[in-house]
Amino acid sequence: MKKLIYMDNAATTPMHPEVLNAMIPYLTEEYANPSTLYSFAGKPRQAVEDARAQVASLIGANTKEIYFTSGATESDNWAIKGTAFALKSKGNHIITSAIEHHAVIEPCEFLKKQGFDITFLPVDSDGLVDPEDVRNAITERTILISIMHSNNEIGVIEPIAEIGEIAREKGVLFHTDATQSVGKVPINVNELKVDMLSLSAHKFYGPKGVGALYIRKGVRIENFMHGGGQENGKRAGTHNVPGIVGLGKAAELAKETMAEEAEYLTRLRDKLTQGILTRIPDSRLNGHPTKRLPNIVNVSIKGVEGESMIISLDMLGICSSSGSACTSGTLEASHVLLALGLPHELAHASLRLSLGRENTEEDVDTVINALPDIINRLRTISPM
Repeated sequence: MKKLIYMDNAATTPMHPEVLNAMIPYLTEEYANPSTLYSFAGKPRQAVEDARAQVASLIGANTKEIYFTSGATESDNWAIKGTAFALKSKGNHIITSAIEHHAVIEPCEFLKKQGFDITFLPVDSDGLVDPEDVRNAITERTILISIMHSNNEIGVIEPIAEIGEIAREKGVLFHTDATQSVGKVPINVNELKVDMLSLSAHKFYGPKGVGALYIRKGVRIENFMHGGGQENGKRAGTHNVPGIVGLGKAAELAKETMAEEAEYLTRLRDKLTQGILTRIPDSRLNGHPTKRLPNIVNVSIKGVEGESMIISLDMLGICSSSGSACTSGTLEASHVLLALGLPHELAHASLRLSLGRENTEEDVDTVINALPDIINRLRTISPM
């Protein structure tokens, strides 16, 4: 049986064994609803608050600024719609970027239909937003800026601190989708000057279906979920205690191991990048060469289609992607790569390989050795 080589960690990560072990008691004997008053609920209730502190510690926030959600998509929707509806009497203008995740783009498109004015800022050929473009786009009607911390397809890290400075100076709320960054690179919400930040557990070895939204103290946004009084009355719904505990444990582990893991993954990333670019003619790296996450490699390879590369690698037991998992079932060219100025044929010819803690140097060698033959074969039969 061939070894599975999983290089799609930007889509999801395997759960850390210690995360699972932390969750098990709350899936079995400690099943009480933490919102109830009897003593049996005490341990689950404390576990939720401990997890809140663990997440807050990872991103430099106050414990009371962390609100648990079902994941980053909900967090993004809450930040954007919650701000829009809370501040619509003040203004109707929102600024975002052309390369955001669909969890940001789609809420903005929804608000557009409700009469809001949305500015989608361009990026340069490296995938970077120019902070001065943000400054110039702000008007007296601007109520929110939402720029992702790092891009899920190309791994580029945006100049969030500089944008945060501008937002603070102009008195405009600033949200960042940090889903790909949290747990992989250092994040401090105060240094970044963000008012809201989205994160998701399953991107850094936690469980699926749980995330959080950081909301800076003093920021008032409308509730996204209505019902009971959970999460200080801001997010209704019975707490997903096992998931929240898993998120907290994943955050704790990330804080302990992030520096060492980032160094290891950067070494593998650079070897993988260099191996592909030197051995495959007409290949190019997408995104800034250094201002990027330690684990994402996105290349375009002329004369082939991304889907064909994914299927060919899969036949060898190698998991890869041609963009974000949320759009991998479509045949549309990546909006991120098109925003970089790539022609459609190169945007369709992209391959994303995202590394994780379980990948080895041997895994990288296997991919580097397998890809040239795959590309040569695909190029001989490709209509491109």
